[in-house]
Amino acid sequence: MKKLLSPNTQAVNFGLLIIRIGIGIMFVLHGEGKMFGGPEKWLKLGGAMDNIGITFLPTFWGFMAAFAEFGGGILLVLGLLFRPACFLMLCTMFVAASVHWFDAAEAGEALKGKIMEGSHAIEAGFVFLGLLFTGSGKYSVDNKLF
Repeated sequence: MKKLLSPNTQAVNFGLLIIRIGIGIMFVLHGEGKMFGGPEKWLKLGGAMDNIGITFLPTFWGFMAAFAEFGGGILLVLGLLFRPACFLMLCTMFVAASVHWFDAAEAGEALKGKIMEGSHAIEAGFVFLGLLFTGSGKYSVDNKLF
């Protein structure tokens, strides 16, 4: 146990594997309904892009958000195309967090409360940002292929 918990390369790679699998599975489950919800669901999701000034092709953007969560979760678990997947998921979490930010601003509500409502997206965004820097680790498909 001491060896597993020591700050060595094997422990770091095992830690990355645990994070990848755990976060990846949760995003697959979280994104499944969005991915298979069809164009009506994608249109609703894509409407969030209004918050950052993008008003064209909302169905496309909604599909991309669903794909980023569902497909990105699968890629995270596998450690395949890891950094591009993390980047897409980071962008999706930015837009998701912006929904809460702008809702608070429009309603004149306390920002802290709305930030707490968007805490999942904010926290996940920080995880994906950190993973962009670390990479997928030794126990990944990327490591075997590249």
